[in-house]
Amino acid sequence: MTADIIDGDAVADAVRDDVATTAESLSAAGVEPTLATVLMGSDPASETYVSLKQDDCAEVGIEARDVRIDGDAPASELYDAVAELNDDPDVHGVLVQQPLPDQVDDDEVVRAVDPRKDVDGFHPENLGRLVRGNARYVPCTPLGVQRLLAEAGVDTAGADVVVVGRSTIVGKPLATRLTTKNDSGNATVTVCHSRTDDLAAKTRAADVVVAAVGVPELVDGSMLAEGAVVVDVGINRVERDGESTLVGDVDYESAREVAGAITPVPGGVGPMTRAMLLVNTVRAAGLVEGVDVALEAV
Repeated sequence: MTADIIDGDAVADAVRDDVATTAESLSAAGVEPTLATVLMGSDPASETYVSLKQDDCAEVGIEARDVRIDGDAPASELYDAVAELNDDPDVHGVLVQQPLPDQVDDDEVVRAVDPRKDVDGFHPENLGRLVRGNARYVPCTPLGVQRLLAEAGVDTAGADVVVVGRSTIVGKPLATRLTTKNDSGNATVTVCHSRTDDLAAKTRAADVVVAAVGVPELVDGSMLAEGAVVVDVGINRVERDGESTLVGDVDYESAREVAGAITPVPGGVGPMTRAMLLVNTVRAAGLVEGVDVALEAV
């Protein structure tokens, strides 16, 4: 068996088309969806991510604000910038790019963003709403994973899913979403992590395996059931044959010989995370402006 490839680039293109249509409708109603990205410091990877997000916005008709703060500035300068964006009626979404300098408390920054403009979906209020089943915004990567599963024709109702990773950014919110009582949930989910005993036994019993632990090629083909669906969230840079290359948390070559369907790295979950940020931004525009946004990502 050789796995079907779940093409995240193609699905993300379809999502962006839907977002562009929604953004056009909002514009016709007098609302210009606007996302503010805040970057503190000059980390090259972060600068690249912010640039890509702004390009994505331009592609679908979302205005982008680019806020830059010196990496040596006091934390108060970042908090003041976030407060100004919270109070700006023309800004609908606020994203503070991670990682942040050591003088900044990450949790305090997350709490500082207005929950209505928290398009990352990380604010405690938004995570609490997600757990209660009435999410305002779903964190972008879990939402993207759900869309990929739907596009792959995976019926999660009654399925055994193993999520490897327990972060509040991916693992925990994804597990919550997949157990929610709705058409894209109703799964039985096991969350595994660094202290899990006999991880391979857990993953071999799963219909769906989502790897989001940040360990290069941790999950290989021997750890999968025949025909399982594999979603690889990991993006790790490793040295191989004297060259730097990107790999996921799954050993792609061995896994694709066993799995029924698998996401590649790159070109799998990464494009979906960026696309779902656009979804959350137009939803935020509708919420802040009191305009109904009929855009279903999953």
